[in-house]
Amino acid sequence: MRHALTIWTALLCAGWLTACTSVAPLPPAEDGPRRHTVMVVSNGWHTAIIVPRAALDATGLLPEAEDFPAAAFLEFSWGDRIYFPAARKTLGMTFDAAMTPTPAIMHVAGRAQAPVSSTADGPGVPVALSEAGFRRLAQAITEEFQRPDGARAKAVSPGLYRDSLFYDAQGEFHLFNTCNTWTARMLRAAGVDVSPSGVVTADDMMTRLEAALASRRPAKTGG
Repeated sequence: MRHALTIWTALLCAGWLTACTSVAPLPPAEDGPRRHTVMVVSNGWHTAIIVPRAALDATGLLPEAEDFPAAAFLEFSWGDRIYFPAARKTLGMTFDAAMTPTPAIMHVAGRAQAPVSSTADGPGVPVALSEAGFRRLAQAITEEFQRPDGARAKAVSPGLYRDSLFYDAQGEFHLFNTCNTWTARMLRAAGVDVSPSGVVTADDMMTRLEAALASRRPAKTGG
């Protein structure tokens, strides 16, 4: 994992970010309370989105949730189909993932307890969403699964944790479309003002998210 960040940093310094990335327009601002809270977590190289299972089930949008009957929360993340699931990462795998567009995979993990803002895996940031915003997030995530003939997606391998699975995903992974770019894209679909353009590392993603959430807060007035 750390090798990947080293390579990506070197490429960025060489000017690779001159590549253009299209950014979906931000959904219009919404009235109404933000009733749902999702958590964005980072372990320093990889980011994921954790959503409450009950709220997700209420949308009726993600049938794969049935694969995790005991989970109160579901964690979603996306990555390279070879590199992400591999128990042992090699330098060749790292170069292939970064330099060549490769098929993607979705990792879904069940959680029995609510996530907290700081865990052993790294920092987490709570993000409040309106009803419509949460539904757009669920819709964006569900569209990332490959579903042949529209059928429910089938897991292709066990996941990284005890209660987790990998599924074939839409899109291709490469230097300018990483797991962190994906997280930014999902949040933007939900109405969070995070641009995925130029997001490569977890730090990129979390820094932009913090800035987006800070802009939501009312400005302090002098006393």
